[in-house]
Amino acid sequence: MVKLLKPLNEMNLSFDSCSANEAFARSAVAAFVTQLDPTVAELNELRTAVSEAVTNCVVHAYRDTIGKIFINVKIFSDMQITVKIRDSGCGIADISKAMEPLYTTAPDEERAGLGFAVMQSFSDSVSVRSSVGKGTTVTLKKKLSRRVSNG
Repeated sequence: MVKLLKPLNEMNLSFDSCSANEAFARSAVAAFVTQLDPTVAELNELRTAVSEAVTNCVVHAYRDTIGKIFINVKIFSDMQITVKIRDSGCGIADISKAMEPLYTTAPDEERAGLGFAVMQSFSDSVSVRSSVGKGTTVTLKKKLSRRVSNG
């Protein structure tokens, strides 16, 4: 039986799917996670993964409209961080296809189609749940290293 840990701390955000809010989202998540004293590299990786997930909501989920993006961050005692980025947009019909490197639904906008690949490279795990017409939830998990103090 797997024992589920209770989060030590949790944060919830919601904001409009404007591209200007992408920087806010990654900075807010990074600021919240600093309580675990992550390395600069770990913080940058988390910021980049969150940035890619939020950008997907702005560019793909809501296309030519503005909707809400929701972020939930949980911090656990084992240095594990879970970040859920959720939208109520158009959804993804074929998740495995969408996660293929170089695949994009917005080629006219010169998108590289690397968002999920970047999220996967900077997270320990990435899971995607989606329902067409109802939205998508991307869950990023990352375990931070424990720093050894010299004091």
